[in-house]
Amino acid sequence: MFETPIIPRVSETDGAGHINNIFVPVWFEAGRREIFQILTPSLAFADWKVALVNMNVDYLAQLYFEHDAVVRTWIDRIGTKSFVVYEEIWQRDELCAKGTATYVYMNYANNRSEEIPASVRATFEQHLRDN
Repeated sequence: MFETPIIPRVSETDGAGHINNIFVPVWFEAGRREIFQILTPSLAFADWKVALVNMNVDYLAQLYFEHDAVVRTWIDRIGTKSFVVYEEIWQRDELCAKGTATYVYMNYANNRSEEIPASVRATFEQHLRDN
């Protein structure tokens, strides 16, 4: 599991006084940085290896500007050419949002998906979520 601290910004707060729902996927993506670095150590887009093909979010409780949050990120499933990330956002010891993101391992030079390399798979297995 990876943990990413989130410090809410005023600009993410809406008129109802809570963090606007559109920022939850942005926070989830922030939690995937270490996964991206496993795939592309340089994080350079010229070397990028994945394409997002699906994302789901369940909103469970409101998030607020005045409290820091944490994104917890796991690898949920590993397929031959794709993998699923499971994510949670916690604030004040409460699970506020959870979701999944599915990525395809991609070769952008030939615009085709490829098998996930064994070295990446082995590292992902260290971060599998207990189902």
